[in-house]
Amino acid sequence: MRKPLGNITRGTTNPNRLRRVDRYIAALPIASKPGMIAVDLGFGASPITALELLARLRERNQSARVVGIEIDRERVERGRPYESDALRFMHGGFETPLPSEFAETADLIRAFNVLRQYDESQVADAWAKMQSRLSIDGVVVEGTCDEIGRISSWVTLDREQPLSFTISLRLLGLDEPSKVAERLPKVLIHRNVTGEKIHDYLNALDAAWRNHSALGVFSPVQRWVEVCKDLRAAGWPVVNDAKRWRLGEITVDWNAVAPRR
Repeated sequence: MRKPLGNITRGTTNPNRLRRVDRYIAALPIASKPGMIAVDLGFGASPITALELLARLRERNQSARVVGIEIDRERVERGRPYESDALRFMHGGFETPLPSEFAETADLIRAFNVLRQYDESQVADAWAKMQSRLSIDGVVVEGTCDEIGRISSWVTLDREQPLSFTISLRLLGLDEPSKVAERLPKVLIHRNVTGEKIHDYLNALDAAWRNHSALGVFSPVQRWVEVCKDLRAAGWPVVNDAKRWRLGEITVDWNAVAPRR
């Protein structure tokens, strides 16, 4: 048997930590696919995030199934008592092994707080490995969040390329949207410097947030919606709508923030 591709990570996890990205995933078109297979890659020291992903997908799609994958065998064993017809746990890494009774490819791979612990130079290869394991219409969602899930960001990729970049924030008590800088995906976290597009984007978000400070007395959600409208009007390729904005999300085309070099 080949050695799994990847390194054992710290495995830090908390219940409900990934609620923001799960909410995004459950709204994707792929989430309604009959018999869809979702992967929780690098689920960590507890199987809770795999259980939560299944529950959230099944609110929309009763035929959805989830595979939790970990490179640490002990973590895989911790998941075994929770297995069912809809949930399996596998030993593996970015090569994304799947149970033979499930499918040959995954419809969705969520890799959260995994690549954060790698070098930036390793991101492209990890992405490519996961992309190679997707079904024809499948997607990878790779990103990072804080320990309690209030600050989160991720990249969505199809089998060929990155598609979009999403920020999702708890708006109540938010000082500035650029707070997300400390939780950017590995591919962007070292790019938040002058001359890089992600730096320009976060500055634009902060400026719009300040410009609409008066709306904060009514609702931080109303303030955020106006921020998103401003960015779209300024030419940023915002690809989601007010329904998502009201959840504290904003998604732009990947090319708007992709590293310049």
